[in-house]
Amino acid sequence: MRRFIITAAVATLTAAALVPPAQARQAIAEPGAETEYVVLYKEGANPADAQRAIKAAGGSIVKENTAVGLATVTTTNTGFVQAVSGAASIEGSAHNRTIGSVPTARKAAATRSANEVKAVEKAGHGAPAASTHGKPAPAAEPLSELQWDMKQIRATVEGSYRYQQGDRGVLVGVIDTGVDGSHPDIAPNFNSRLSRNFTVDVPVDANGAEVDGPCEAEPDRSCNDPANVDENDHGTHVASSIASPINGLGIAGVAPKVSIVNLRAGQDSGYFFLQPSVDALTYAADVGVDVVNMSYYIDPWLFNCVDNPADSPADRAEQATVIKATQRALNYAHARGVTLVGAAGNAGSDYTKEITDSSSPDFAGVPGELPYERTISPSCVSMPAEGVHVISVASTGISKRKSYYSNYGNGYIDIASPGGDVYDRPDNTRDVTRATLSAYPRALAEERGELNADGTPNVDYVVRSCRGDVCAYYQYLQGTSMASPRAAGVAALIVSRFGVPDRAHGGKKLAPAVVETVLKATATRTPCPTPRAYEYTRHLSDGTTNVTTHTCEGGFLRNGFYGHGIVDALRAVR
Repeated sequence: MRRFIITAAVATLTAAALVPPAQARQAIAEPGAETEYVVLYKEGANPADAQRAIKAAGGSIVKENTAVGLATVTTTNTGFVQAVSGAASIEGSAHNRTIGSVPTARKAAATRSANEVKAVEKAGHGAPAASTHGKPAPAAEPLSELQWDMKQIRATVEGSYRYQQGDRGVLVGVIDTGVDGSHPDIAPNFNSRLSRNFTVDVPVDANGAEVDGPCEAEPDRSCNDPANVDENDHGTHVASSIASPINGLGIAGVAPKVSIVNLRAGQDSGYFFLQPSVDALTYAADVGVDVVNMSYYIDPWLFNCVDNPADSPADRAEQATVIKATQRALNYAHARGVTLVGAAGNAGSDYTKEITDSSSPDFAGVPGELPYERTISPSCVSMPAEGVHVISVASTGISKRKSYYSNYGNGYIDIASPGGDVYDRPDNTRDVTRATLSAYPRALAEERGELNADGTPNVDYVVRSCRGDVCAYYQYLQGTSMASPRAAGVAALIVSRFGVPDRAHGGKKLAPAVVETVLKATATRTPCPTPRAYEYTRHLSDGTTNVTTHTCEGGFLRNGFYGHGIVDALRAVR
């Protein structure tokens, strides 16, 4: 969420070495080495002209998205960027690298300690379901008492479930690290026919550092995972938060009868590359997806700037390409009826103020590339959260305060939703149950040593629930990555309640502008705290105390902490 959009609340990050801007980008490619780029065509340009320009510059097209005009290109020409940029049909180019990432804990997924982990963030239509309006309330799920987040937005058996649980024909796309389609609390609502994987695993980066690891280590020894697999855990948590069914097993999502479509655009390691992310958005639009959740942010640049003096001309051009390509994809999806929901990010920063970024570029696209410090002005943008048409979601804790890690800013935040805050306690100490609970792939729990021999969890952030011989696992996570899918779930309920038949794809359809209007109008207006400069105190597990102050600007109807308010599932469907 500034990135996947999750919080680095309970994870320990390794600081990357900093180098001056002049040293940040070294040789574009060694002579004869094959390099991969993404090339953006000029809007309205003839694709054939762009293809000829790429070929003339020594490039070969590997993949092309004609809806947006974006191509993945390989070349051994060290002067490719300069050669292709002069073509009238080309808008810009960039090294093929990530545009998003999951929680800050992503790279240490297999070696997390039980101390300061998991409580942070680590990114075909069926027949319509019968309406539940006027029917008796369904029975509560076994773990519902642990779902304080659902109570906060009234997505409960006494609340929205009694009136609207969602329509099977309403599709919610999860653009993430993948979804475990076999999880017992996801499988009933998982649309395997439409789910796709747009990524290919990346073993190492340009500096030789491990990213996804060797493909030989995969179960099928393939770099292209199936479309029902999540080897990170982030996407599964997101999908479960949206649409885990009411089936007497564990938990229920906000919209327990809508369908989940896995649109995997994130690497196992949590990075998101430009081409897969754009492809996921345009595919969602083409197959009739109604709502997409985007709990990721743009890597390798936390913020994309077009005129930052600390950046080289090549890096400015690269960031401009990311902005333009992503916005085209967002425009394409929005124009075709896709409601776009995105996580606001977990750096605890006011996006409307000048801030400092010392972590970009955080992925080596060329040998020798390392992060350096730059001053970020409000004109720089974090994509997709700051993209046009995207509903940006901040996170709240159990007390309804803005989570300590959640980004904010008056005019940036559109809506707020529960994403957890493990320090939201009277004594400001850590309590993992103040994070949010959703589905967790059993294979990952086993791989990470979080289960005993009898299958019971041996860590406090994992919970097991069984129904007869069927057992499923759930984990506590916090972040705007968790807040965003709960808002997306409410958006799906709105489409289910007020949508009209979608004659092109089946199911229902409702204009994104209408969905956004209802989502905001039915939110619970939440004013800024008093005093507006809110002080967050956290007593950390290492014995130290962290104190930060975030200032809320704006009024009752909209402000920088809550936007138009905290989403309300019951009010939205009634």
